[in-house]
Amino acid sequence: MLDVILGRASRRCDGVSRRDFLRVGALGGLGLTLPALLQSEARAEERRGARAKSVLLVYLGGGMSHHDGFDPKPDAPAEIRGEYKPIDTCLPGVQISEKLPRMAKCLDRISLVRSGSHNNDHHETATNWVLCGRFGSAFGDYPAMGAVVSYEMGFRGQLPPYVAVPRNPSFTWELGKSAYLGGRYESFKAGDPNEPNYKVQDVSPNEDVTAKRAERRQSLLEAVDDLAKQVEGNDQIATYDEFHQRAATMILSSEARSAFAIEAESDRLRERYGRTTFGQSCLLGRRLIERGVRFVTVNYGGWDHHAKIFDSLNKKLPEFDQGFSALLQDMDDRGLLTETMVLAFGEFGRSPKINKDTGRDHWGPAASLIFAGGGVRRGQVVGSTDKMGAFANRRPVAPADVACTVYEALGIDPRKFLMAPDGRPNIILDVGETIKELYA
Repeated sequence: MLDVILGRASRRCDGVSRRDFLRVGALGGLGLTLPALLQSEARAEERRGARAKSVLLVYLGGGMSHHDGFDPKPDAPAEIRGEYKPIDTCLPGVQISEKLPRMAKCLDRISLVRSGSHNNDHHETATNWVLCGRFGSAFGDYPAMGAVVSYEMGFRGQLPPYVAVPRNPSFTWELGKSAYLGGRYESFKAGDPNEPNYKVQDVSPNEDVTAKRAERRQSLLEAVDDLAKQVEGNDQIATYDEFHQRAATMILSSEARSAFAIEAESDRLRERYGRTTFGQSCLLGRRLIERGVRFVTVNYGGWDHHAKIFDSLNKKLPEFDQGFSALLQDMDDRGLLTETMVLAFGEFGRSPKINKDTGRDHWGPAASLIFAGGGVRRGQVVGSTDKMGAFANRRPVAPADVACTVYEALGIDPRKFLMAPDGRPNIILDVGETIKELYA
């Protein structure tokens, strides 16, 4: 966790609060002290064969219904096809839900994969699987892609390499974490950019950093640095001079502070994305990618519709349609898609048959995934599901294939071994292959 917040709490005699200490200790927990992370920054610039420099993942926690979104089945029985009618898109012969009219007009910017497939219907287990590419327990045995990217590629400029907006996915506990890589590679949680007067405390462009406050921060950093020297090797407290340098730079850097200044965007553009948490999260994600963040996760949950699914989708699909289409168009207009891979998916799809509560249940065997940018071929559909949307019947794409595609796009060897703090080697991906059709 990297959570740069200096809040009010009980003060010690030197003016440093316990909360101050814990929060900046968490900043150190991201590895801002590690020479390895700083060295990886230099290595990242030397990667050969990379198609992209960064990744923006829109994570649809709970699992968007593919039947009611990007893979409609208009010829199926009523209990399968649902309430929405399909509409034509800018791609000849390709239809999607009537609730996605903006996406219908910009489908020529993406590759739509209709054959996402695995065999797990449990939220936490499936989420960890699709976010890291390796199957493990519900508690996250393997690091999420963002954490691996943070480990391998490090900083570019003064921003953390891995940011989650507003935060990582969560059902009963936080998911998509760094696992054996340790806390230093966790994501920075940016908070909700749609909140009134949003700012990331102490990483805010409008904050008046007085001399007294700066001196207090300096004392705080020195205190953490002194303690770190006494507990060298502890993963949660940084241990080298790089922590002091990077933490101070992060807190006071105008580059870091301006990156989160979403209010600097025009009202017109903010309205285009939508004045919702999701819309503004997409906009903030674009700002962060534009300024050098390696991996951004925009977490848009709430797709777990076991009952009254259409009441919920009547609100959620238009929000997604507006925010995601604006993101694609804005990034394309700015030239960011040439070096950024953009993804959208959840942990699974939804069941073909509408249940007795007018909902759809968890369904691992079929889901729709979106890929764009980073050299991905535009305007194509990869894979398909059967007539009922129950199973992938052409080019099934597994979680490991998605992760492999992301890593290779960034120039990271998916078969590389990473070292746990205890010296144990762990292969990034033990199975999986690049989805070559995305580049055909």
